Amino acid sequence: MTPPRPLPMGPGAPWLAPLAGYSDLAFRLLCREYGAAVCCTEMVSAKGLVYGSPGTREYLATLEAEAPVVLQLFGPESKFMLPALDLCLSKGFEWFDINAGCPVPKVVKTGCGAALVRDEDGRSRLLQMVRDMARQLGPGRLGVKYRLGWTTGDDVAVELACRLEEAGAGWITLHPRHATQGYGGQARWEAIGRVVQAVSIPVLASGDLFQPEDGVRCLEQTGAAGVMFARGALKNPGIFEGFRRLAGTSALPDVPLPHDSPQALAACIRRHASLAREHASSPAQFFRMRGFIPRYVKRLPEGGTLRRRLTLCKNWEELETIAAVIDALPAMEPVEPVEPVDLAEYMP
Repeated sequence: MTPPRPLPMGPGAPWLAPLAGYSDLAFRLLCREYGAAVCCTEMVSAKGLVYGSPGTREYLATLEAEAPVVLQLFGPESKFMLPALDLCLSKGFEWFDINAGCPVPKVVKTGCGAALVRDEDGRSRLLQMVRDMARQLGPGRLGVKYRLGWTTGDDVAVELACRLEEAGAGWITLHPRHATQGYGGQARWEAIGRVVQAVSIPVLASGDLFQPEDGVRCLEQTGAAGVMFARGALKNPGIFEGFRRLAGTSALPDVPLPHDSPQALAACIRRHASLAREHASSPAQFFRMRGFIPRYVKRLPEGGTLRRRLTLCKNWEELETIAAVIDALPAMEPVEPVEPVDLAEYMP
């Protein structure tokens, strides 16, 4: 079998992070249209796939139009991850990521997510999964997303990065917070820089990337191979092309971005709704889609009123009515343009 081409990384290749409850097919397609070079699926339970849990296989929905896509799996050990990997390979997926960072208690208590960095037992299980999966996949097709460690003072980021590289990981993504922090406090970007210096495989940066400018600053400070946007993308799917413009690697120079004007934002909402309706697997898709829009409109002067209307929105027609209200809003104050930055000197 011909190995897949390498995944794009670098200043011209921002990624969408795996976002539980959000990075479904519709949102991934939307982010690709706004410049994301690679999108990750929501985290998918290896046990759920192996045991055929209701709804789990719905997470495997994909289209050729979103390639390349990285499927993120979570599980406690190889005996679940390997058969799940076989199933996903049979569905056409080529790149995979192991979740070793989710701090949610219901995930951690099963020995998954951030439990894999909590102690040596967890780290040993993680490393064995990497060895087994990398052996099956071949080089460059498996990544790991992990955290600094379990709690303050427990910083295993560099040591674990070296062990992951030795085990066969093709790339790693560091969210530089401890598991017990959840998403509070400040991401420690300097830890990403230390990991970059310690390994030869690509390191992707994650954490506190809320604006396009944050991505540029993070690359400048860390020398990471690329950035992975998470919460920033939930507020503004145009963050990917915004970042690329600042990095001098624009792919869509003439495309209006959602934060450019109310009209561009209305177009984004309509496009997201269209993709969600086209690829909906259940009536619940509308309510999932409705969860995005309050974040989109937050920066509008009328954002508070619009968010309240959105929480009461019951169907696609009402959502279109709100989009029409946004479309009719006057232009916002223009954002002062930022000069593109040459990031070549900061790259490893």
